[in-house]
Amino acid sequence: MTKHYSFDQGMVDDHIMNLIQICGGSAHADLIKEMIITALKLVDQPADRGEIKILNAALRELRYAFKLFGGYRDVRKVTVFGSARTLPEEPAYRLALDFARKITGHGYMVITGAGDGIMKGAQEGAGRAMSFGVNIRLPFEQVANVFIENDPKLVTFKYFFTRKLVFMKEADAIALFPGGYGTLDEAFEALTLMQTGKGDILPVVMVDVPGLGYWEEWKRYMDRQLFKSNLVSEEDAAFFKITENVDEALEEILTFYRNYHSSRYVRDKLVIRLQHPVTDRFLDQLNGDFKDILAGGKIERSPMFPEESNEPELAHLPRVSMLFNRRSFGRLRRLIDTLNTVHGS
Repeated sequence: MTKHYSFDQGMVDDHIMNLIQICGGSAHADLIKEMIITALKLVDQPADRGEIKILNAALRELRYAFKLFGGYRDVRKVTVFGSARTLPEEPAYRLALDFARKITGHGYMVITGAGDGIMKGAQEGAGRAMSFGVNIRLPFEQVANVFIENDPKLVTFKYFFTRKLVFMKEADAIALFPGGYGTLDEAFEALTLMQTGKGDILPVVMVDVPGLGYWEEWKRYMDRQLFKSNLVSEEDAAFFKITENVDEALEEILTFYRNYHSSRYVRDKLVIRLQHPVTDRFLDQLNGDFKDILAGGKIERSPMFPEESNEPELAHLPRVSMLFNRRSFGRLRRLIDTLNTVHGS
């Protein structure tokens, strides 16, 4: 029989807030209180020990990962995916190494799953100082590679879903090399998050070994079975680029941030922060070319909104805002591409 407890909610709230103050206080005390109350509700819930272990491990792992990455918020990062079985003498390994070496030369850090194969190649190219490892505990294949093992920027997860969240949350770009189930899973995860608006739009490059056609074959399947049948809108092909050339992959990532900086929703408006301001003539062009993605009004210049005050480091950036229909995310990617044609004087 389930035992039901009753308690004075006000008294519990007071105790929780006092506990938060004893621990040093927080600007986010309201949210921390909600998490504690959620945990306390497990006292009166018929959850078994295995379910509570999942909740406990997920929260603990995510808290640690957020703390780890928090010290590098101002550094752009690219997450690299690919097969753990690729050998160092294989062309794909050399491509991953070359890509990582060159992207870190532009100030990016590299995130991998910390294993062998493509992950090892990317971390060899990036070097330990510019690498993060996001490992997973498995009974096979997944021991941290020599280029990231014992590094303070290595974190190991029990669950794929928490690991995947960190891969996507911390990435400013994604590079995919040939791989197995996991690589394809991550590719579709990234595309789904952008397509549905559940993740930031960011550059996704799929790097093929010359002559192998791994991603080209994948694209043919997409064309025949998904785009042609309208299971996926053709405009959503804007989310990825396939190339056999590492320098072309680099250019796709670097160009994405040539003028575009970041975006967020403020109430009902999408606010896009830029490196360089846009002219009246350019705004007229945007409003003509992208009126189909507006839910009303126009794309217009905006000041910094009060809701953005928690990001004071971005206060100086010029902005445009709009009533985005929150549906046409492939077209939004094209708008970002157009904004990236603007250069500073």
